[in-house]
Order: sequence, then C-alpha cells, then structure tokens
Amino acid sequence: MKTKFSALFVALLTAGAVGMATAATEADLEKSFFPYKNGVPTFAGLTEGTVISAKNVDQFKDVIDPALFDMIKRGWLEVPVSKTTSFDMNKAYVEASRANMNKTKLGAKPGEIEGFVAGRPFLEEPSAADPRAGEKIMWNYKYGVNWGDNAAIYPFYWKYRNMTTGQLEKTLKLNLHFLNFTHRIEHEPKPEVTPNPSKLFRGIYMNILEPQDLKGTQLLIQRYEDDTKADDAYLYLGFQRRVRRLATGQVTDSFLGADLMIQDFEGYNDRLSAYKWKYLETRNVLMPFYYHNQLKLAEDMPAEKDGYKFVDFGGQGKCFQNITWQLRKVFVVEGSPVDPSPISKRLIYIDTQANTINRSVIYDKKGEIWKTFTIGKSHPDSHLPINKGSGIPIDDSFSMVDLQAKHCTTGQFKGQIDPKLNPPRMFQVQYMRGGD
Repeated sequence: MKTKFSALFVALLTAGAVGMATAATEADLEKSFFPYKNGVPTFAGLTEGTVISAKNVDQFKDVIDPALFDMIKRGWLEVPVSKTTSFDMNKAYVEASRANMNKTKLGAKPGEIEGFVAGRPFLEEPSAADPRAGEKIMWNYKYGVNWGDNAAIYPFYWKYRNMTTGQLEKTLKLNLHFLNFTHRIEHEPKPEVTPNPSKLFRGIYMNILEPQDLKGTQLLIQRYEDDTKADDAYLYLGFQRRVRRLATGQVTDSFLGADLMIQDFEGYNDRLSAYKWKYLETRNVLMPFYYHNQLKLAEDMPAEKDGYKFVDFGGQGKCFQNITWQLRKVFVVEGSPVDPSPISKRLIYIDTQANTINRSVIYDKKGEIWKTFTIGKSHPDSHLPINKGSGIPIDDSFSMVDLQAKHCTTGQFKGQIDPKLNPPRMFQVQYMRGGD
C-alpha cells in the first residue's frame, strides 16, 4: 500500500510539472475575458476624477506599483483616474480560445508547450500553489491578441529627453511592423502564412526615417515557433549598406542610444525561456488604459493628414503621458533572466483582460529599481476608424524612465490594424537590402 501511495504521489507531482491542471470551464473563459461583467474593482476614496499627486499618493499606495508610487511621490507626475471599463476582446480570438479550451499544456521544460492551436492557451485563474503559473501567464501574453495577426505603427516618434532640464536631445521618426506567421485567427492567410520553411512564429520589422544620420537603419527580429530556439535579429545600417546579425546579448543593450533595449519592446520582447517566471499575486492596480479621442491631445506636433493627433506629454522633463488611468485587475509576475544580464529581475503587471504588459518595473544587478515602462492603451473604438470594432486594444504612447540617470525616452505613435501594411516579404532579410 505504501509503495502504491508513493507512486501515485510521484505521478501527481510529474503531472503538475508538465502543466496538467484542472480542466478549464466556460465559467473560466467568461472570467478571463469579461472580468468586469459583475462589477468593477473599487478602492476607498478612489473615484472617477480623482487626481493622485504627491499630496495624496500615500492614501492610494496599495493600488499603485512601486516605481509609479515613487515617481508620484517625487512630484514628477500626477495621475488622473477615470472609471474602469471593459475592453472587450477580439471576437475571433475569444472563439478560438473557446474552441481550443484544454488542448494546451506545458512541456517538461520551460519554453516547451504542447497542443496549442490558437487563442488564449490557459484560461484558469493562476494559483500560488502552481509552481509554473507564471509560465502559463506569459504563454497567454506571447499568444495574446496584442496587435492581432498583424499591425503597423506608422508613424512612430521616439523622443530622448534629459529629465532634469526637459531638454529634447533627439527625435527619431520610424515605422514599426508586426506579423504573426502562425496561429492566425482573423486575417488571411489563416491559420498560417505559407511557405514558412524556417517555422517562424512572429516577425518584427523597424525602419528609421529620421534623423538623416540614421535614415535607412532597419531592424528585423524573427521569432521561432520553437521558443527554446534563440531569435534571429538583424540590423541594416544605411550608411554601411550591409546587414549584420545581432549577437544574442545585444537585446539587452541600449537600442540606438534610447533608454529602451530590444528586450523591452511591447513590455517584454524575447523568448519566454530566456527568463524564469514566478506568479506573485492577482491584485487591482492603476493601469494606463484610456479613450484616445477623449484625451487632451498634443498641440506641439502636427496632426496627420487623416486628422489623427498624438498623445500629449507633460510632467517632469515632459517624460510622462497626459492620460487617464483605470483601476484594473492584473496579474503580477516576476521574471529573472537565465543568462547574464544587466537586469536582475522584471516586475510585470499584466492586465488580466487584455493580457498585455502595460506597466513594468526593471531592477538592476544590485536589485534596485533602474527603469520603469508605461505603455498607454486606448480603447479601439476611440481611435482610428480602421481600429474600431477590432476588439484589439491599441498601444499609442510609451514612456521609459531611467530613474537612476534621470533620463527618459518617450513614444507617440499611430497604430493601425491593417494587414495591407504588413506583407510577409517585409519580414525577411532580403527586404532589408531593398529586394522582394
């Protein structure tokens, strides 16, 4: 009897190790995609129209992440609060999640996954008792609806600023494109782009338009379906007229002198297996979710020909978006790099409905807060006409603040859910050389 019990115990441990869990239900799907169906989160004294400043931030410390709290406390920015609203997700993505419920499980090792087809892989609420809950949340992020099957940020302005003086040091104008090669759920070709001999999952392509000394610089990232296989990244330098392959370690270098590294893009831009992930908690936190067309938009930048205006910036050194924030349900995940890195850990706040990373805190090797990233998220129905009804929340601003150097890089951009702007050939090295 004792032997049988021991064998059963080992079997249960093994099952847990490969990600087998209680089967998800329709109720789990509803809770995952519609977390505010039965009410929105609340916090004492926090109401629509509240402005959190250095004077009252202590009152709201429990719903603010540590880096944001520190910056408000220093008087660098104020945070206007709006009501919490549902950002209903893309219907095709929700249906794909329903159709493929319980087909996915984790493999034996980090970076391995089995049975995934499309949609949100893991619909159950994470549990602290599950040692791989953090991995599951990050798989949901990787296979999330962020930008959908394909999208373009077109144009994209990066501004480098001295936070102490507010001096604008440099402005980059660029275009950034995304394409999912596999697990596509809405735009043709579905379910995948063919041919795809390299078995790529995602492509990211960037082209610098201004300033003149960087014009023609291009970046291409090819992420494989096999998460244990390192990304291929290429940089084309216009003045050299040649493509060079980036070493793996360069994803954690400053990119083009900015406060961002390639690994920071979209909140986290690397293989999941490059980090160890730990689920910490589920809590309600203020997040940069808003309605673009209801904001006071930038007047110091010319509007686009279609009338689109960019998110405005203010606060210390003009390093912070002038946006409204919502109290939202988030998963807090800690990520620690596997290989040597200038980062000791990332504290990531993932919106449970959108499954996107819109607040993150980055710690240096000493374990001290180094940088903090805010990616502003607009409801698609309050954005460009092409994005309305898409069910894809739209990123249209960012702020990366280096708290130690008192420097920032900000982003103002026009994101478009338009497959015509993202032909598959764009995500091949030959395209960088000017070929098809």
